[in-house]
Amino acid sequence: MDMNFENYLNTVGSWFLSSGLQIILVIILTLIALKVVQAISRRIFSSLSKRKADVEFQKRTDTLKSVIQYLLTIVILTMAVIIVLGELGVEIGPILAAAGVVGLAVGFGAQNLVQDVISGFFILLEDQIRVGDVVQIAGKGGLVEKINLRMTILRDLAGNVHYVRNGQIDVVTNMTKDYSRYVFDIGVAYREDVDEVIEVIKEVDEDLRNDPDFSDDIIEPMEILGLDQFADSAVVVKTRTTTKPIKQWRVAREFNRRLKKRFDELDIEIPFPHVTLYVGQDKQNDSPPLNLVMKEFDKNLKEDA
Repeated sequence: MDMNFENYLNTVGSWFLSSGLQIILVIILTLIALKVVQAISRRIFSSLSKRKADVEFQKRTDTLKSVIQYLLTIVILTMAVIIVLGELGVEIGPILAAAGVVGLAVGFGAQNLVQDVISGFFILLEDQIRVGDVVQIAGKGGLVEKINLRMTILRDLAGNVHYVRNGQIDVVTNMTKDYSRYVFDIGVAYREDVDEVIEVIKEVDEDLRNDPDFSDDIIEPMEILGLDQFADSAVVVKTRTTTKPIKQWRVAREFNRRLKKRFDELDIEIPFPHVTLYVGQDKQNDSPPLNLVMKEFDKNLKEDA
């Protein structure tokens, strides 16, 4: 009994000194390789970003960095598993052959996964979506937080996170590619002079572009497209502004605030829906009586109460 136990200890000891140490070394080297890949990719893409101070270029480098790190991690882990299996005495050749057959079978069964990967590859190759873009895909919209070959992750304005499979993406609407635009439909009353309204719009836009808080966000002066339509209770002037990516909503909100104040100062009416009350007529063309009660609101009485 003691002899068998001693032989067992000798066998385990010899295996540990040969294969065991190599497995531990492989694990250590794998961890080091993962850290090195992350550090090198971070350093390379950081240096590329510093060379070209462009928001769009920054988005693309961030996206490529995440994808490359993901692929290199898969490759390193796969190689480490193969080496460890070899040290454990497992024949690698039959496993690889079986993996090829199983992979083919899985490919037929997991068509959605294959479709996701292929779609993700072309999305990245054609630079359709980058990390930091605001997009609408598969009926969902939001800021792109992460993208890989299988999935695109969005976060909307309310903070909800949407996980969209790349295979479900048929149409990509990118609202922040290279630059952004915001279209205004500015309605004023029919009594107003359209030329005067257009001049006021230009003045407000110029003031906004001269504001240090917004001047860097606006690329060019507002484009006045002209009188666009005759609505039910307003004439609509259509304009649009061009801004840096993702800045269009910030600029638009501030422009609307300033334009409303300026319209109030110049007594330019921003119309609201009007309702015409028709009481109807009977067959004798007589209308029923309409009783109206007019009450004058006394502010002093309310304060005393």
